[in-house]
Amino acid sequence: MKTYDVVIIGGGPGGYNAAIRAGQLGMSVACVEGRATLGGTCLNVGCMPSKALLHASELYEAAVGSEFANLGIEVTPTLNLAQMMKQKDESVTGLTKGIEFLFRKNKVDWIKGWGQLDGVGKVKVTADDGSVTELAAKDIVIATGSEPTPLPGVTIDNQRIIDSTGALALPGVPKHLVVIGAGVIGLELGSVWRRLGSQVTVIEYLDRICPGTDEETAKTLQRCLAKQGMTFKLGSKVTQATPSADSVSLTLEPAAGGGAETIEADYVLVAIGRRPYTKGLGLETVGLETDKRGMLSNQHHASGVPGIWVIGDVTSGPMLAHKAEDEAVACIERIKGHPHEVNYNLIPGVIYTRPELASVGKTEEQLKAEGRAYKVGKFPFTANSRAKINHETEGFAKVLADATTDEVLGVHLVGPSVSEMIGEFCVAMEFSASAEDIALTCHPHPTRSEALRQAAMNVEGMAMQI
Repeated sequence: MKTYDVVIIGGGPGGYNAAIRAGQLGMSVACVEGRATLGGTCLNVGCMPSKALLHASELYEAAVGSEFANLGIEVTPTLNLAQMMKQKDESVTGLTKGIEFLFRKNKVDWIKGWGQLDGVGKVKVTADDGSVTELAAKDIVIATGSEPTPLPGVTIDNQRIIDSTGALALPGVPKHLVVIGAGVIGLELGSVWRRLGSQVTVIEYLDRICPGTDEETAKTLQRCLAKQGMTFKLGSKVTQATPSADSVSLTLEPAAGGGAETIEADYVLVAIGRRPYTKGLGLETVGLETDKRGMLSNQHHASGVPGIWVIGDVTSGPMLAHKAEDEAVACIERIKGHPHEVNYNLIPGVIYTRPELASVGKTEEQLKAEGRAYKVGKFPFTANSRAKINHETEGFAKVLADATTDEVLGVHLVGPSVSEMIGEFCVAMEFSASAEDIALTCHPHPTRSEALRQAAMNVEGMAMQI
């Protein structure tokens, strides 16, 4: 049995960042991961490969549609799906190899296999060949992540009824792709295949897309995606899916009750969310139990059992890689005896469609529910110089500020490259900035970021470019 200061179960964004930070702090650390590559869902079959396909499909659509022609670029594009998938895989491999390098650099041992608790302070690792390695540590961090949530009546076989992993590796462009779930994963992967030529129908149980986001922002994104050709069936539930050799027959009904209808599709993507992954983790050996959502509770990343810590998708909070990274650092710092906090009020969210949606802080709906008086400043990208000359004017920037103190409470953006701009407000809000602080800060011209300043100015009706 080999002994470490810290053993981390899971090599995703939470796990590998925790391992690296522990190594930086001089701790002996092992990271247990059973995949052939490090990086977890995010790097292997989530964030990174989906972004590779989103980028490639955007360029393809620009070339095959009217965008290039309007710019005076005349081409006759041909889709080489195999090469598109190949470059995606090569990008992912480069990233996962990068984590291996960082492990070596920071003296982190990668224990290859599937880890499970074997009592307090002990982890048993089973390799693919069946061999077992036993580890001991004063502190153990559970960072096992999440898996796609199944849908009753719809059995995922990754042949015709697929999850997000299957949607990243389809052998051809579907004529008709049905996406169940209008959240981040469904909209992003639906966008990829629509751009490549699929008819895409999105079915959502709720009466809106992007649950949890600012409602006005979500409605704007829906209009943009519908204009591009994506069809939405909101307030609908799928009750049955029957696959055949080359298609799927779906039965759906209004969520509020009513007559059923049938839809035929080449493929069905189930993207109704994710659930914590705790299968075979040996929680019973230390007396830990999940809640009704399958999550492990934590108090400042500590579980109810001394020496066992919990971070990332397997516990409460948004299932986002950057949230897991923040928790990873905070958890290791606390293990080391250092004070550290994660500000859960300022974790940004992004949907990488085109236009993108990015937000941080409170939504208007949340502020109204709290009874908090607030002011709104908005600025449309139609009035932004850089957006206009780039022909990407859909969307707006919206700033919500306290009616009395002017402190920025929430920011909601839908438009071009807003994923790269939301960080400005994350920093500002971390320092409790006012809308006036942003309004008085010089921004470079011409940039899309000027829309953020103009929205902040417009909290007091001072926007000069509308």
